[in-house]
Amino acid sequence: MTRHPHDALFKAAFEAQGGAAALLRQLLPPAVRQAVVWKTLDHERGSFVDVRLADQHSDLLFSAQLRTGAPALVYFLLEHQSTSDPQMPRRTLAYQSRIWDRFVKEHPGARLAPVIAVLVSHVPGGWTAARAFEELFDPDVMALAGLAPLVPRCAMIVEDLMQRSNAALAARPLGVFQKFALWLLRDARDPAGLLDSFDAWIPAMLALRRTRSGRDHFAMLITYMFQVIDPVNQEALHVKIRQLGPRSEKVAMTIAEQLHKQGRKKGLEEGIKKGLKRGLRKGRQEGRQEGRQEGRIDTLRSLLAFKFRTLSAKDEARLQTATPEAIDRYLQRLLTADSLAEVFED
Repeated sequence: MTRHPHDALFKAAFEAQGGAAALLRQLLPPAVRQAVVWKTLDHERGSFVDVRLADQHSDLLFSAQLRTGAPALVYFLLEHQSTSDPQMPRRTLAYQSRIWDRFVKEHPGARLAPVIAVLVSHVPGGWTAARAFEELFDPDVMALAGLAPLVPRCAMIVEDLMQRSNAALAARPLGVFQKFALWLLRDARDPAGLLDSFDAWIPAMLALRRTRSGRDHFAMLITYMFQVIDPVNQEALHVKIRQLGPRSEKVAMTIAEQLHKQGRKKGLEEGIKKGLKRGLRKGRQEGRQEGRQEGRIDTLRSLLAFKFRTLSAKDEARLQTATPEAIDRYLQRLLTADSLAEVFED
C-alpha cells in the first residue's frame, strides 16, 4: 500500500513522454506549443527535491528541442498539488534554480534554457494561492517606482482540475488512462462527488479494460479508488463497480482484500513497535530486569490475542516461562506467522 496514492497515480499517468506531451500541448500558450519539437521530448532524471519536500512534489522533469535558429533546449517541470501552498511559486523557483545549476555544469558556456513550471492542482475548492513569484511580495512595496523590474518575475501554468467538468475532461485529447487519472485526482477528496460522476465514465472504463495494458491501468485506477475512499463509502463503490460486470467486480474484490491485508499488517507492525516501546518503558520505570521482561510478555500477549483471537493455557505457560531471547524470536515471527504454532515452534 503506497503512502502517497495521489503521487503514484499522477506519475503513472504522466511520467511517460506520450502522456506528458499530450497534457503539455493542452496547457502551454499556442506560440510556445508550436515552437516545441515534440518528438524530442525526453524524460529527465529528477533529483532536485529536498527529502523534506519529497512527499509534496511529483518532480516530473522533461526536456525538448525548440524550433529556433540554433539548437536550443526547454525544460518542463510538471507537478501536481493536492493541498494549497501559499509559497508554491517560491518553491518552484528553487527547483528551477537547481535545474539551471545542473544545466550549467553539463553545458559550460551555454546560455540558460527556459524552465517552464506546470502545476496540476486538485486542491479542494480550487487553486486560490499565488501563481506568480511577484505575488508573494507586499503590493505597496512592489508599487514603489523602479522596484518591480529589480525583483525576479516568473509564473506557473496552473491547471485547476476543480474547474473542469466531466465533459471537459472527457473531451481532452489525452489517452483514456490519463483522462481517468485527472478525473480521480479531481474527485478523490469528495467521495460523494466521485460516486456521482462514476456512471459518466462507465463506457470509457469498459473500453479501457479491453486491452492488456488497459486492464493493468484499470486495476491501478480501482486500487486508487479504494485507497482514497473512506470505509464508509466503500460498499457504495462496490455497487458501482458491479455495473461493469463480473470480471471487474472480481478484480475489485481482489484489490480490496489485498489492501485490507496490507493495512492490517501495517497496523500490526506499528502495534509491535508501540508495544515494544511501552514494554521497555515499563521495564525502565521499574528498574528491574523482571519488570522489563514482564512488560515485553504483556506486549506479546496482547499482539498474539489481536492476531489469533485467543491463547490456550499451554500458550500462556510458554509465555510465562520464556527467556528474553525466546520473546525476541516470538516477536519477530509474529509478523509473518499464520498460526500460533508457527510463532512458538522451536
